[in-house]
Amino acid sequence: MVNHRYLGNSGLKVSEITYGNWVTHGSQVDDTAAVATVHAALDAGITTFDTADTYANTAAETVLGKALEGQRRESLEIFTKVYWPTGPKGPNDTGLSRKHIMESINGSLQRLGTDYVDLYQAHRYDYETPIEETFQAFADIVRQGKALYIGVSEWTAEQLREGHALAKSHGIQLISNQPQYSMLWRVIEGKVVPTSEELGISQIVWSPMAQGVLSGKYLPGHPLPEGSRATDEKSGANFIKSFLRDDVLEAVQRLKPIAEQAGLTMPQLAIAWVLQNKNVAAALVGASRPEQLADTVKASGVTLDADTMAAIDTALTGVVESDAGKTYEVSPKSRPA
Repeated sequence: MVNHRYLGNSGLKVSEITYGNWVTHGSQVDDTAAVATVHAALDAGITTFDTADTYANTAAETVLGKALEGQRRESLEIFTKVYWPTGPKGPNDTGLSRKHIMESINGSLQRLGTDYVDLYQAHRYDYETPIEETFQAFADIVRQGKALYIGVSEWTAEQLREGHALAKSHGIQLISNQPQYSMLWRVIEGKVVPTSEELGISQIVWSPMAQGVLSGKYLPGHPLPEGSRATDEKSGANFIKSFLRDDVLEAVQRLKPIAEQAGLTMPQLAIAWVLQNKNVAAALVGASRPEQLADTVKASGVTLDADTMAAIDTALTGVVESDAGKTYEVSPKSRPA
């Protein structure tokens, strides 16, 4: 079964492998398969589910809500997010203004079929809205009982510090950040993680398998596998492109004997690796079929010894992105239309 960890400096525990439905529900897989996969996650001991209003333009929240119908609400941790355009994508259908936040939380709760979410996250930093306005709205949502805790996604160390201070001044808790993190993408280690450790903020990391590249199925010099994420524009093909260089794919192949030596599959090794970071509370995993989860959940509770961690670093020499400056390039400088 899946282990649980505390989320930030709070009493909330989450499953260290968390189910996310970014590119699957409402787009890549049909609703029947989506419901079956969520039920497989529950059977495996996953209690935490992450989504966002922008996924499939709100459809992903609806599918997740239907999949969780009949479950004991108190036994689940449901997360969603606000920022990216939704609905008809008008001038106020995006960003972190009070108007958009207040309208978005109500829509999310209705689609998810719940009275509250456990964690409500700012999906990016909004340079066009005063951060004071954003956190006043978040504080009101917490006091209304519509969210229990507040989190963010892909914020820089400085933004986390400012947001944490404002949350504290409003009597609420900012307890998490949701960045990209994997063996290949380590940009949060330089500034974001040390700042988060100081402030009591955990990471909920997305793409721990580098968009599937760390599964080892993409081979250097070979055509992309049919039906893979790299060939499907609806399932994140644009995000995977930067990892499809031959030097990266060759380095990933060098991980196979390391995984075998550890008694793990390649996906298990990738997920176990991010969970070795004590600031990581959860690794987000997605699945289009129930059987995929049966493999990945086995990474829970795995401890990689020092020799294995060193071997991974050696295998990936020259292809790891560690530039902390990349954290400043994620949030758009103006609201997306």
